[in-house]
Amino acid sequence: MIRSILIAPLLATGLLLSACNSGAPTYISTGSASQPTLNVSATGYANVAPDRATVSAGVVQQGKTAREAMMANATLMTAVFEELETANIPKSDITTSQLSLQPQYDYRDRNRPVIKGYEARNTVTVKSDDIEQVGPMLDALVRAGVNNINQVNFTVKDPKSALDKARKDAIKEAREKAQGMAEAAGVNLGPLLSLNESGGGNMPQPVMMRTATRESSGFSTPISAGDQTLSVRVNMSYGIAQ
Repeated sequence: MIRSILIAPLLATGLLLSACNSGAPTYISTGSASQPTLNVSATGYANVAPDRATVSAGVVQQGKTAREAMMANATLMTAVFEELETANIPKSDITTSQLSLQPQYDYRDRNRPVIKGYEARNTVTVKSDDIEQVGPMLDALVRAGVNNINQVNFTVKDPKSALDKARKDAIKEAREKAQGMAEAAGVNLGPLLSLNESGGGNMPQPVMMRTATRESSGFSTPISAGDQTLSVRVNMSYGIAQ
């Protein structure tokens, strides 16, 4: 039997067809390997002073009945909102973040626990752009009736310029790293094939607070915002020049 094989068209597509006695054709790829690449990552940092504080605080009250607990809670929270208004905090910067009413159980008889009362919680989240007034504001809230301060977060309102600086530093460091690796490997660094960033950003800086009581109205709360460290991580891929 005589078989004819058209070699040229197959070679043009990078495939070679070989015939065997079984009659089943075999396709073998002869395409070139993908271009070798050099991948690097780097992180840039920028320190900036926070200019916004977010305070989470509220009132926890207990009562023998659900109504009693809620009324006691509402009375104190009314005073809290009045204090925030006196401190010139806009209503748009005050958000109710938690409102709950839970029964409290007496477990002395574990087989038959009974309700001994109720606990009402009302927590607000307050933003302030005056860092220096955060301490006095906390003192005022405690005087108004707040007995539960969860935490204070310090953030940067507009981190764009700081992140731009961190990004440039990260790209510069990554390129220098890639150049050094190429020289150490005895190859030439080729063109930039891809560039992306991951992670980083403006992370809140928390300051944990203890539970406060109304009897604490004589103290002055010291608050230090410190510096916020912003970061940008970049991933870059370079070709290796032939």
